[in-house]
Parts: sequence; C-alpha cells; structure tokens
Amino acid sequence: MRILVFCLAAASLLSAQVAQPRLKLIHAGKMIDSVEGRVREDVGILVRGERIEAVGSWDTLAGGAADATEVIDLTKATVLPGLIDAHTHVLLQGDITAEDYDVQLLKESIPYRTLRASAACATALMNGFTTLRDLETEGAMYADVDLKKAIANGVIPGPRLFVATRAFSATGMYPLSGYSWELKVPEGVQIVDGVDQIRRAVREQVKYGADWIKVYVDRGYFMESDGRLRSKLNFTPEELRAFVDEAHRIGRPTAAHAMAWDGIDAALTAGFDTIEHGSGFTEDLMDRAIKQGAWWCPTMYVGRWVAEGRGGIWKQTPALLAKAFRRSVEKGVNIANGSDAGGYAWSENQAKELAIMAENGMTPMQAIQAATSKAAKLLGQTKNLGWINVGAYADIIAVNGDPLKDISELQRVSFVMKGGVVYKRGR
Repeated sequence: MRILVFCLAAASLLSAQVAQPRLKLIHAGKMIDSVEGRVREDVGILVRGERIEAVGSWDTLAGGAADATEVIDLTKATVLPGLIDAHTHVLLQGDITAEDYDVQLLKESIPYRTLRASAACATALMNGFTTLRDLETEGAMYADVDLKKAIANGVIPGPRLFVATRAFSATGMYPLSGYSWELKVPEGVQIVDGVDQIRRAVREQVKYGADWIKVYVDRGYFMESDGRLRSKLNFTPEELRAFVDEAHRIGRPTAAHAMAWDGIDAALTAGFDTIEHGSGFTEDLMDRAIKQGAWWCPTMYVGRWVAEGRGGIWKQTPALLAKAFRRSVEKGVNIANGSDAGGYAWSENQAKELAIMAENGMTPMQAIQAATSKAAKLLGQTKNLGWINVGAYADIIAVNGDPLKDISELQRVSFVMKGGVVYKRGR
C-alpha cells in the first residue's frame, strides 16, 4: 500500500512538472523589434517552456523574477530574435569545383555525410541561426528529414529545420556528369521527366517528409550582348507548372533555383513561391515578382566564395547580383535572407550574408528583418518565428555590440536560446 501511495505521489509530482514548464526571465538592455523596425530599451521577456509568455518593460515584469527558475541578465547586450537562413545545404560541405562536389557524393557515405551535417547544424545554432530552410540534400536522399527529427527530439543540437529533401532536375541536366556511360554514378537530385512522373515524384517526396518542393529550373549560364545573364531551361513550361500545381494541391510551397533571366522568367510564369539566387533579375522580372508576391533569396556570399575557383561566367555574377539586389531593395521586392551555406564551407559564418546586404542598399535594420520577420513570413511562420512576442517560440539571441551601427556584430553572437533552452552564454 505504501509503495502504491509513493508511486501515485511521484506520478502526481511528475504531472505537475509537465503541466508547469520552467520559467525564465530575460532582462534585455536593448531589444530589436523586428516587425516594427525599432529598438526598445530595458525590456523584460518572460519565457515559459519553449514559448514567450510576456514581453514588456522591465519594471512591469521584474515582479515575476521571484517565480522564475532563472533570471538571465542581458542588460549590457542587444537582444533580437533568433536568425533565420532560408537557403542552406547542411549535407554539403562546400563545392567550389566539380571535384569538391563529386568527392562528397562518391567517397562519403550518406551516414558519414549526415554526421558532418549534424556538426554543421550545431555550428549554425551556435552562430545564432535558430531556423534553417534546407533546400535539398545533394544526393543524400532523405537524411535531412532524419536530422530534422533528431533535432526536434533533442537527440542533437541544431536549428529548427524546414526541409526540401532531394530536389528535382531532368535527365542529363544535373551532376554528377562526365563519367563513362558504363558507370552508374549517383545523382545529386531526383531525376524526373514528364508531367505524370513529376506529379508522382512530388507526392513521393512529401510522403517522405518534404516541407518544400525544390526544382532546378535553369543551368548553362551565359551573357547576352544586351548585358542580360541568360540560361538554358531544364523543363518545359508544362512540366514546371506541374511541379507548382501538384505541390500547392497537397499543401507544399515551391522553391526555384533560377540564376539567370530565362530561369527567373520561367519560374515566375509557373508560379513558384521563391526564387533562389537570381543573379539575372531585371526590372521587368522584379515588377512581376512584386505583383505575384514571390520571395527572393539572393545568396550573395556564396557567389563571392566560388567565383575564383569556378571561373568563367561565375566571376561576373557577384557584380550582377549586387546590382540587381540594390535595385530590388529600392523597388520593394520581397527579400529574405538566404546564404547558401553548404555551397561554401560551414566554417564561414552565415551572418556574412547580412553584411553584404547592408553593403548593397539595405539598412542594418532591413538586413536583420530579412533574417527574422521577413524570413518567417516566407516560411509561413509569422506567429511562431522571427520576432520576440507573446506566443512565439523563445528563439532569442544577443550580441554585445550594436548591430544597427555595425552589422558585423551578428557574426559574434554571445547568447543563444532556442525554444526556451539556452545553448550559448558568452560574456
């Protein structure tokens, strides 16, 4: 009987602990309001479990300190929402040259690449990126779904992941290439041809966990005499529409790898939700993107990273992209932060993308918004992510300096909380 009473009491205590998540109270010296684009001073942020319960003046919330299990002093820091990178490849470790890419697909097993990806996820989190949209595994099948599950279950540390699994291209239009026809080499994507095959494959990727459908729309970039960056298309208009129609029919948004004018034009015509890279954006395409409400992830840092090693047209694209970016900012194109980390080494801080944004027409606040509230909107997660507000996930970071005066401060994140758990606590 005593054992039964003890077990019931223990169960009751455990139930009470589950019902009442731990309270943390953050005292922020400065807090960036990423929605309104302003700074608030001397702010209290009450965190219950994984979400934010209250945000207000410190004087108002300080009375809750007695009930909090922990009070976090960030009075000398600038506090802001966890950063979002809307274009990454955690299962890729840099591919300046074709050989870099081929080695990873031919000499590294998927389990080994997944282990490396878990390290990349931890790096991203420690750098203040609490959410990633990972836009395909580059031949590692559905390993990104396993990473997402492992992070969500607390097996490994990492950002929240929104994943695209394998991505799509057409026969003969994506690496690995150049090998003897007698060899069956891995494909970096899922190869599909024809409308029926496309619809079935979209369903298959969603079945195995894809949050987004990613399509390689163009390739083979070249400059025209009129100064436009042009490309060859991988799919017919009917095929591209099939990707979008089927994905939207079953509730998944679509991302288009579209580097040059032809690719962007085709992606917008088909109705893709986001344009990735977009070095060939021209004013006519910008106007169409604005009208359609499409988003753009410019990925400027990766272009600088690979230009010298790849040579040829790649040496010209960083300047083209910077010019298009400046004009897009002026015109009001929907721009979200996307760095293409994985296209360059994970030892490089993803926040360098934000510094390039600020160099090319955005204010520091606009760059921060592109990596917080704007990126959350791209993800369809405005209630949960991208701001410090009641009901949102407690994804909160801090830097010691003022990123509105020096955007590079975001490359030196000193405090990281994700879902109410503190992962990094610096000085």
